[in-house]
Amino acid sequence: MRRLILAEFLGTALLLVSVVGSGIMGETLANGNVAITLLANAIATGCMLYCIITLFSPVSGAHFNPIVTLAFLVRGKMASLTALGFVVAQVVGGICGVWLVHIMFDQPILQLSQTARSGVNLWSSEIFASFGLLLVIFGGLAHNMKAIPAMVGLYITGAYWFTSSTSFANPAVSIARSLSDSFSGILPAHVPMFIICQLIGLALALCTISLLFPKLKQN
Repeated sequence: MRRLILAEFLGTALLLVSVVGSGIMGETLANGNVAITLLANAIATGCMLYCIITLFSPVSGAHFNPIVTLAFLVRGKMASLTALGFVVAQVVGGICGVWLVHIMFDQPILQLSQTARSGVNLWSSEIFASFGLLLVIFGGLAHNMKAIPAMVGLYITGAYWFTSSTSFANPAVSIARSLSDSFSGILPAHVPMFIICQLIGLALALCTISLLFPKLKQN
């Protein structure tokens, strides 16, 4: 259990290092060009996802995301206590990753984001982004497990660009990003609605997965 929790903690921390760190670096170097900053942010995140999923998948399954953990729990693939441990590790790991980035970039460790992210366009994007992410993961489990690191990395890299919310698709990431007043941040007051939309995406994905991939039997 300790190995599983450590893997989820470290993996989520590394994910947030890539998300927030590349946002700060991109914004610093792009001289106000938001497109270049977003491109740097997307590529760095996709690369990190490929690495950490490949590295930690044999240990914990490489969830790094509470909605992924909840999907496995609902489908009967995880015990409740293990799922709770995963979610706590993911949230704490994400926050620690953000704090590490602030140290590396010589910023105040404790921050709150001032970036407003609200509205039907962003909420619908989070529903779709979360739905698509779970579809990719469980489709990979059904057809080609070895391709999952690349599939997830490529999906998130693309979703930065084809969703108006830049595809948070992860409650732990949403919480952690609210603690950084940088390019990747989100106003803390806007996080709950993002998480609600991510859970809606989870519910829609669970229904679709059962229809599309009947070989993935529930326990």
